[in-house]
Amino acid sequence: MRILGIDPGLRRTGFGVIDIDGQRVAYKGSGMIRPDITGTEPERLAELFHGVQELIEHYRPDHAVIERVFVNVNPKSTLSLGQARGVAIAALAQAALPVDEITPLKIKQSIVGSGRATKEQVQKMVQRLLALPKAPGADAADALACALAWWQTQAHRSAVDKASGRR
Repeated sequence: MRILGIDPGLRRTGFGVIDIDGQRVAYKGSGMIRPDITGTEPERLAELFHGVQELIEHYRPDHAVIERVFVNVNPKSTLSLGQARGVAIAALAQAALPVDEITPLKIKQSIVGSGRATKEQVQKMVQRLLALPKAPGADAADALACALAWWQTQAHRSAVDKASGRR
């Protein structure tokens, strides 16, 4: 199964792609979509939409996971983040990809073991979990962590269901 993780943002949207085979996980790619900051907000949202479409076409994921919006102190930033998320979700939905959401707290708990983990701690654990030669950038690491945390949650849920006799 190929999973596309997305860490949305209007200036920078991180993405990370992993392949899952049983208990094995393999890194397939990561990076950022960076809309032209000189463009209007609608133009940047359109660039983000097309960028996600290109990722889908290039990587052919089976599933997508996107970080759930947190409430920010700055309402304008929260609104922009929500719009970027919505555009990314629309591109994923248009491709008929199953999309799940995961909170930053759940991601940090799953990857680092603490909901108060720093970006640097997330980067280092992603590097370690995926056996990468160097830590990915913060946005790419967050997207990879998103995909990894979702997979770990699914694996745990499957093991619990199996142990309890549920399907």
